[in-house]
Amino acid sequence: MVTRSKTLLKEAKAAASPSALIDARIAALSDWRGVTLARVRKLIKEADPDVVEDVKWRKPSNAMRGVPVWEHDGIICTGETYKDKVKLTFARGAALDDPSGLFNASLDGNARRAIDIHEGDKIDEKAFKILIRAAVTQNTSRRAQ
Repeated sequence: MVTRSKTLLKEAKAAASPSALIDARIAALSDWRGVTLARVRKLIKEADPDVVEDVKWRKPSNAMRGVPVWEHDGIICTGETYKDKVKLTFARGAALDDPSGLFNASLDGNARRAIDIHEGDKIDEKAFKILIRAAVTQNTSRRAQ
């Protein structure tokens, strides 16, 4: 599995497609974090079929993997992986209503809000999709102004 993951990562880097880079990142994780990142990615695409995937902040300190980013008229959220969590950071999350209480991290900032997902955590898919759509609406309305 590790050899296959490394091969996919090399192929994705060569292709340089953001979606291919995210595919390779998910494959390289090969644990619950990869499964979780793939799941939220699928939910994001279901919530917003027009979402654009990107990989930003590629640098030597993150082995040039960068951070998966989902955009629609601006950043909706990023998907970072750490040893103990998958962190989804919403660029303008502080301005979003979160009646289901999905945001559980970065709660003190003026702009961002995040959802930390730990191993075994359940994702409220319906609430998550509503939050994604709200972020898209926020971005498109800001753009219209």
